[in-house]
Amino acid sequence: MPRKLRSRPLTDNPQLLGLLLTLPALMAILAVVLIPIVSSFWLSLHQKDLSRPQYDAFIALKNYLTLLRDSRYLNSLWVTFRFSLTSVIMEVILGVSIALVLNQRFVGRGFVRGLMILPWAMPSIVNAAMWKWIYNADYGALNALLTQLHIIEGYRVWLADPTWATILIILANVWKETPFTVILVLAALQAIPEDLYEAARVDGASAWRSFWHITLPLISPVLMVASMLQFIWGFQTFELVYVTTGGGPFSTTELTTLRVYATTFRSLRFGYGAAMAYLTSLVILIPAVFYIRSAYRRVVEM
Repeated sequence: MPRKLRSRPLTDNPQLLGLLLTLPALMAILAVVLIPIVSSFWLSLHQKDLSRPQYDAFIALKNYLTLLRDSRYLNSLWVTFRFSLTSVIMEVILGVSIALVLNQRFVGRGFVRGLMILPWAMPSIVNAAMWKWIYNADYGALNALLTQLHIIEGYRVWLADPTWATILIILANVWKETPFTVILVLAALQAIPEDLYEAARVDGASAWRSFWHITLPLISPVLMVASMLQFIWGFQTFELVYVTTGGGPFSTTELTTLRVYATTFRSLRFGYGAAMAYLTSLVILIPAVFYIRSAYRRVVEM
């Protein structure tokens, strides 16, 4: 009699088993991420204006070409780039400095390390409301402190001044985002062997030379990751500016997220707003590609 053929169990084919196990997650990603991305890109190729639905039409890349001549959008792009770059520089400098202090041994070190995470863990809208209260012209803590210290003679409307408004929202963003850099750098510092520092001390190296030739090269990959993430998050900042300045005065603090929001949900120009969001994402992608290439080069050289 012919022998019965037994079906092979799934465990004999690890590729098929892995595909089946990840299929639910892939379907969820497809439904939640990929489909909205494709549909919003398709929307960006249309003139979709809810205030004038009779003019809706497929216009291909016309929205993108119009954006390249949109002075207000280009200004928001420059404001966002300046905001993100300045924030990243300050966050890296402060993050490394604070991490070096927290890496030392002192009483209450664990408690202080725990406190460092609080600003970053605070919801963005709560952080924005707190800084709006601090900067308030009538009863803000900043005016009260500077007046009591006799630095200023009377209360000032800080957020009505274009220069001060830009500086103050950057400081508020740095206060919230710096702990993330501190945590990453602190973890990298703890992974550095103590033998390297002992050898440097035996050779007569100063603390600065040890930092420059040992600490900085070994934490540079972490700094690169932190800088890139902070730069991208800077382009995603919305609540802080929306609550504190609303993009003013004179659009000096209008980030691209605020411009996209105003175009899409206030002016109801959904097609143009979608194109604006995609063009901004392309701008963010450029430094991200540079980072990936640099990281890959480091891995190849190791």
